[in-house]
Amino acid sequence: MAVTGSAPPAATVAHEGILRRQAARESAARTYARALPIVPVRARGLTIEGADGRRYLDCLSGAGTLALGHNHPVVLRAIRAVLDSGAPLHVLDLATPVKDDFVTELFATLPRPLADRARIQFCGPAGTDAVEAALSLVRTATGRRGLLAFTGAYHGMTAGALNASGGADDVRVARLPYPQDYRCPFGVGGPRSAELAARWTEALLDDPKSGVREPAGMILEPVQGEGGVLPAPDDWLRRMRDITAARGIPLIADEVQTGVGRTGAFWAVEHSGIVPDVMVMSKAIGGSLPLAVVVYHEDLDVWPPGAHAGTFRGNQLAMAAGAATLAHVREHGLAERAGLLGARMVGELQGLAAAHPCIGDVRGRGLMIGVELVDPEAEDTTAPGPPPAAPALALAVQRACLHRGLIVELGGRHSSVVRLLPPLTLTDEQASAVLDRLADAIGAAARAHRPESTRP
Repeated sequence: MAVTGSAPPAATVAHEGILRRQAARESAARTYARALPIVPVRARGLTIEGADGRRYLDCLSGAGTLALGHNHPVVLRAIRAVLDSGAPLHVLDLATPVKDDFVTELFATLPRPLADRARIQFCGPAGTDAVEAALSLVRTATGRRGLLAFTGAYHGMTAGALNASGGADDVRVARLPYPQDYRCPFGVGGPRSAELAARWTEALLDDPKSGVREPAGMILEPVQGEGGVLPAPDDWLRRMRDITAARGIPLIADEVQTGVGRTGAFWAVEHSGIVPDVMVMSKAIGGSLPLAVVVYHEDLDVWPPGAHAGTFRGNQLAMAAGAATLAHVREHGLAERAGLLGARMVGELQGLAAAHPCIGDVRGRGLMIGVELVDPEAEDTTAPGPPPAAPALALAVQRACLHRGLIVELGGRHSSVVRLLPPLTLTDEQASAVLDRLADAIGAAARAHRPESTRP
């Protein structure tokens, strides 16, 4: 199944020229551009059209930023209204009607116990800026420096966020096991894994010889996204809330990718019923434009003026687009829709796994779905448990998907998890098309990677 649309010669030349100049002029750190050699020029909803005239179903959605897909009418209307009004586009942290509308709409979506006593800090425009602000907040409020974070976490690319993500060596960060079933760190899986992870955390905090100083806070993702689409068990999240509350440790929920309906609830913490002390938000809250905030309990609001700032924290277009997005998701029940449709897609993918031994696990919550690819032929008697990850196969599946007009992302500790993050506006028919193309891509990649001796 090839991508739709034909590429006129002139369009192909322009497309290839842009890609060639990008490779020559941009840094070696570029990521998505390497795996997805396309040049988007138009987009609407789920669909992207490239400069070469080909069309793709976008299940990357700006790494989860596009809750309503590309160029949704309510977002465009909100942006045009600000542009046509003559309002300033950049105002630092001054009060404006646009900001007031955004904060009002955002607070209406929060867990009620937090919303009733919440404060909000506008940060720099990226999620990592909001993480840095949250870490600064709890350290200021508690007077402590240490941090509890989890293996497999991803919180951003700035210094503090990298420390929390395990990307730097900071002795102030204590790493805790994040429970999961398929590759359980304790080798047991299921509820027992969550229970052991909780006991480990309690023992670490209560043992005076553990070497872990009293922390300023605990930061966690209700679903680890870059870590491989690992939903936190609800019982475990409740235990983390109880453990931190009993010890006076602020709990930070990183909802940068899980928020705004992505997991089947407006905020992923709602599945477990917990109320964190701090919530970090970005991506979808800006309606496709850069915006990041920290929302926290008023008791933590001990910052002096100027303790945390950011030049681009007053983006009026992003606040208008974000308020429109939040309202649309809330008014049209898109979170609930994501939960139902995501469960159906996971079920169909689990059925696909029965026919493909290279699919080790299918998991997710709402429209945040992961398919872990493995090498079922590899034998390692020294490592009991699931087969080893297959990053080369996952990369082949991603490329096969792109050839079939489907854009997907890879994640997980070994980049062996194919991730789906479609917009919440995904229709049943579009979901079927996505699954069909993914199934075809997995089948083709698996056949190409099969050892010669096992091919028919």
